Amino acid sequence: MPEEPLIIVCPACAALNRVPAERLGSGTCGRCKAALFAGAPVELTAANFDKHAARSAIPLLVDFWASWCGPCRQMAPAFIAAAASLEPQVRLGKLDTEAEQDIAARYGIRSIPSLVLIRGGREIARQAGAMPVAAIVNWTRQALGRA
Repeated sequence: MPEEPLIIVCPACAALNRVPAERLGSGTCGRCKAALFAGAPVELTAANFDKHAARSAIPLLVDFWASWCGPCRQMAPAFIAAAASLEPQVRLGKLDTEAEQDIAARYGIRSIPSLVLIRGGREIARQAGAMPVAAIVNWTRQALGRA
């Protein structure tokens, strides 16, 4: 008996897409035809955050950052590289805390960069401070193993 399709949020237009579990990691959006997984973080905004955080079948790893933050800028390439290792099991997203202050406040972000791992709309792990690629990947996988 085939498994239920997974709901995957399009990184380009935030449309909800049904993807068979065995085809996770491939495919394009039914609305805009963008690739559902591009190996790069999604820019999160008030318009798409809740869909990615609560509606998607896969966990969301959010990098809360700001353009003026040196450690945030230093960690940015590592976070991008981590997306290639963690997708399609985890969606990575970047949220600018200056542009999206309400979401940052909702999650109680006090220091940046901060990584927050969300599954089904609920925070399951948090880590503050810049990390290299391997640490981001290992921390995320360990956190998912505990959750």
